[in-house]
Amino acid sequence: MCDQSRVCLYILTYSHDVNLPARCHNEHVNHPALPIQIDRSSPVPLYFQVAQRLEHMIESGELPTGARLDNEIDLADQLGLSRPTMRRAIAYLVDRGLVVRKRGLGTQIAHAKVRRQVGLTSLYDDLAKTRRGPRTEVLSFAVEPASVTLAVELGIAEGTDTYAFERLRYAEDEPLALMRNHVPASLLRLSAADLQARGLYELLRNAGINLKIAKQSIGARAATATEARVLGEARRAPVLTMTRSAYDDQGRAVEHGSHIYRASRYSFDITLPG
Repeated sequence: MCDQSRVCLYILTYSHDVNLPARCHNEHVNHPALPIQIDRSSPVPLYFQVAQRLEHMIESGELPTGARLDNEIDLADQLGLSRPTMRRAIAYLVDRGLVVRKRGLGTQIAHAKVRRQVGLTSLYDDLAKTRRGPRTEVLSFAVEPASVTLAVELGIAEGTDTYAFERLRYAEDEPLALMRNHVPASLLRLSAADLQARGLYELLRNAGINLKIAKQSIGARAATATEARVLGEARRAPVLTMTRSAYDDQGRAVEHGSHIYRASRYSFDITLPG
């Protein structure tokens, strides 16, 4: 019997003319069957079909962090593929940081990269929906008068009290984003404990604030030494940046945020209409 943390894939192979029987390499594994479909008549390379399906399973949480895949020979046998084809599929996942090869342990699922559609949502909510175990560490929290620049962004008078706070957001206990935000203090009562327990947008909604629209800019740069240390990255590692001002259904600016994300663990996805 194999290790219970090992994932046995339930592989489906088919063409337009013939449905081939699925096979499972180890009938003793108690994990649920995970279907992978291979279309041999498709122009998409076989290795890429396998890699894309595994990537989807990892990012959706179907293949959890720490789970182990069968070795390349067994997986190739299950799929009816050559070993070089299977090796190429696994190499694709390794290159994207989705799996790691460990001597004596085989191929193991790593932390999936967070892919986030650009929309008026919070990182906390998005991580919770995808079962990525969000956790927040509040690094600083204070009430500060709005600077001239911030007053313009929030549409308030210079010197107006705002909550100013910086948070480190984790996904499955791995640091993902460093976030600094300002919220007009007149909108609601906030505390560091609130922000550690819940996402900002959830707190705003609970206070009766209905988010309606936001203006946002996305960029990229090298991390500073402090940012890299906090995020667990190498000095000058690439980070994604996002600056956002969000407005409610009354047209009020309710928060201004300046966030940085680990480029190795995070990406923005944008759908462009035709």
